[in-house]
Amino acid sequence: MSYKHLGIEIKNNVLKYQHKNAIHYKDSINNKWIGISWETFGNQIQEVSRALINFGIKEHQNIAIFAQNMPEWIIADIGIMSIRAITVPVYATNSKKETEYIINDAEISLIFVGDQEEYNKAYEISKTNKHLKLIVALNSTVKLKNTDNAVYFNDFRQQQFPDSIETERQKREYELDLNDLASIIYTSGTTGEPKGVMLDHNNFSTSLEAHDYELDVDETDSSLSFLPLSHIYERSWVFFCLHVGMEVYFNQDPKKIADVLKEVKPTVMCTVPRIFEKIFAAIQDKRKEASPIKMKLASWALGIGNSYNNKYKRIDKKVPLILKLKYKIADKLVLCKLRDVFGGRIKFMPCGGAPLAADLVSFFYSFGLNIKCGYGLTETTATASLFGYKNYEFNSAGKAIHGTEIKIGENNEILVKGPGVMRGYYKKPEATAEVFENGWFKTGDAGKIDTEGNLVITDRIKDLMKTSGGKYIAPQKLETALINDSFIEQIAVIGDQQKYVTALAVPSFENIKKYAIEHKISFKDIEELINHNQIKDMIDKRVDELQKEFSVFEKIKKITLLPKEFSIEAGEITATLKLKRKVIQKKYKELIDKMYKD
Repeated sequence: MSYKHLGIEIKNNVLKYQHKNAIHYKDSINNKWIGISWETFGNQIQEVSRALINFGIKEHQNIAIFAQNMPEWIIADIGIMSIRAITVPVYATNSKKETEYIINDAEISLIFVGDQEEYNKAYEISKTNKHLKLIVALNSTVKLKNTDNAVYFNDFRQQQFPDSIETERQKREYELDLNDLASIIYTSGTTGEPKGVMLDHNNFSTSLEAHDYELDVDETDSSLSFLPLSHIYERSWVFFCLHVGMEVYFNQDPKKIADVLKEVKPTVMCTVPRIFEKIFAAIQDKRKEASPIKMKLASWALGIGNSYNNKYKRIDKKVPLILKLKYKIADKLVLCKLRDVFGGRIKFMPCGGAPLAADLVSFFYSFGLNIKCGYGLTETTATASLFGYKNYEFNSAGKAIHGTEIKIGENNEILVKGPGVMRGYYKKPEATAEVFENGWFKTGDAGKIDTEGNLVITDRIKDLMKTSGGKYIAPQKLETALINDSFIEQIAVIGDQQKYVTALAVPSFENIKKYAIEHKISFKDIEELINHNQIKDMIDKRVDELQKEFSVFEKIKKITLLPKEFSIEAGEITATLKLKRKVIQKKYKELIDKMYKD
């Protein structure tokens, strides 16, 4: 197959599918899903392209999209790239300061915004910014404060333009080149200022090729999109879906994901570990509340599922007839109901962004939910490794995808080489040079490759901690083990240059309130509840149990519960929900110091 520029891929699919729906969105007024046909999708993309040219956008000029997920996001994105301009995604959760940094660094003259909050930030920036000239509001409910420098998306794209604009659009379409820069994606910046990752159309094209090779999907499949399109993971996945011709449903409210899954019933969907961790905790809680007979039936069914899916199907081993019969019964009585939580039609779910504990992967596989764990970064156009359909190892991130090479360098650093690796960091030649070594990209993550060629992630090198006793601690390994507990919502391990390991934890407020009621613990507010000795003792015991497999020097000795979640707004976590450890250590210094006073 010949892989083309994304703009041409979309144009070809418009001609191929025409009246078939390309994307869907939820009408908030009628609470119904509305489909947008390929023909309409293609027409709107061309309208955006013409409007951008009319505004004066040149080839290779940077245009920002500052919005949550919605159909208009991807329409604007492809409209930008179809005139050889460059898309610069901005997380909808970014602060005014973070957004202005990107506008200045990328010299953004036009920005697409989503809802009122994003518009308000862009408007404040525009009052003094020398680059920003026009704000285009994707949502028609946004109240514009100044129509001299702002316009609604529909008005922007539906203008009447002279024939010369369409001539220029066609010229640029004809000149589309895989070597053109496609996007500059600013990393979240857990340790410093954001860096703009430069990805060209060749990066995206080879990503499509690799996924075609690795995944068995076609135009009859459907995907639910709920992770931020501003992140390379979801955006490159949506590109793949559109390339294949499968229908994409955009969920605009992540809090409603459980209900939306049952409405849409997708066959594929990319997700992150936290979704599985929450669902696992909920399933465990329900099992505890079930009658002894139901608990016994569920345990039997999951045991049968584990044997069938994990001990035979996973390694492509012939399933004994008696086990096949037992599995049919177990599936009908229990396992299919567990799959129904995800809509009941899932073929597979790519999972990335952070490690997912091996026992959780095994658990979900036991009832037939195919989680394709993988590994990648913005700098590698997302996926660098992925579970195959057979012989994957639950404690790994799978094997290098088609066309990509992975090896382990000094300090166990994971190195990646392949056509998906970025061109470099925007305006940062020194930073670019630092992360390349003889053509290999230095990921900053530590890992190993097992005897079967599976990549096993051990930790983020920059996150590794060294105790005052000289012992190295991998905090993510501990955090991954503990976050599966139904009473722990978030956790940050502390220990660098300290005599032992401690942690700050945000409990599941709903579950500790429920526990307090069941155990007749009185409290007037959350602050009083998390400081109650009975609650602290309960959490300590659960933490001790969860880390019993760890070495003595790795184990958390003391833990402090917090009354509020770590948040993006407070600067404690990034837009991709990664901990900003330095920020957390500085903000909670007093609480941390208290844990080290004997």
